[in-house]
Amino acid sequence: MLSAVIDLHTHSTASDGRSTPAELMREAARAGIDVLGLTDHDTVAGWAEAAGQVEATGTALVRGMELSAKIDGISVHILGYLFDPDDERLTAHVARMLAERRDRAVRMVARLARDVPVTWEAVEAHAGAATPVGRPHIADALIDSGVVADRQEAFAVYLRPGSPYYIHHYAPPAAEAVEWISGAGGKAVMAHPAASRRGKTVSLSRIEELADAGLFGLEVDHRDNVEREKLAKLAERRGLVRTGSSDYHGTGKPNRLGENTTAREVLDAISSGTHLEVLKP
Repeated sequence: MLSAVIDLHTHSTASDGRSTPAELMREAARAGIDVLGLTDHDTVAGWAEAAGQVEATGTALVRGMELSAKIDGISVHILGYLFDPDDERLTAHVARMLAERRDRAVRMVARLARDVPVTWEAVEAHAGAATPVGRPHIADALIDSGVVADRQEAFAVYLRPGSPYYIHHYAPPAAEAVEWISGAGGKAVMAHPAASRRGKTVSLSRIEELADAGLFGLEVDHRDNVEREKLAKLAERRGLVRTGSSDYHGTGKPNRLGENTTAREVLDAISSGTHLEVLKP
């Protein structure tokens, strides 16, 4: 696997992706991906199903999670890799986040239901029993009821910050999220740190503070990042690894598997000394 194609940031139906974990593994194999990172939002629910496809697809699996966090009120995401999914501190905080996310979704649907035809039951049906309910599932219910044509319209009109239906959600300080992942035997990488196309981003100095908290790397090569050169220089200066990923969600988003990749030596560094190992065929 000297010239392996490694994509360390993807999503399945366990969060807001369009493909089941098994389908995602098969799609990755067809796309020529040698190593895939499954990093659903705030959940490890897709790990077992994806792991069951490693032998059949010939694609290795890096088990991970994209943890929601905040810095100065700005939403950021921390990718955690190969940590202990049963770590008490990490699971307790994730459970709190998911409970508050569900409560937020219930309240957002109640606001929407005053003006458009949508029900909580319809939203839950889209999420499924094992998937944390989030805004993408509300969007899917709005599509079904004919309120919008697609997820993009749902977010632009109804689900974005500033909308009368939007409710802010709890997320821990990013430094704490990094510490939880490290404490659970994993490695923490900041996802798309300069994705200004998505909204406000944090300063480079604040990112440097995460390095002091134990951050292991930066996802420099991501389609939404601007100023990649500055991120790369920061990573080099602070001894952080540089990753590249697709942030693939399936249909509905332009991201394509393998459009940005991670070097093999970086994966070796990430997987060294972690609680879990990379699952190989």
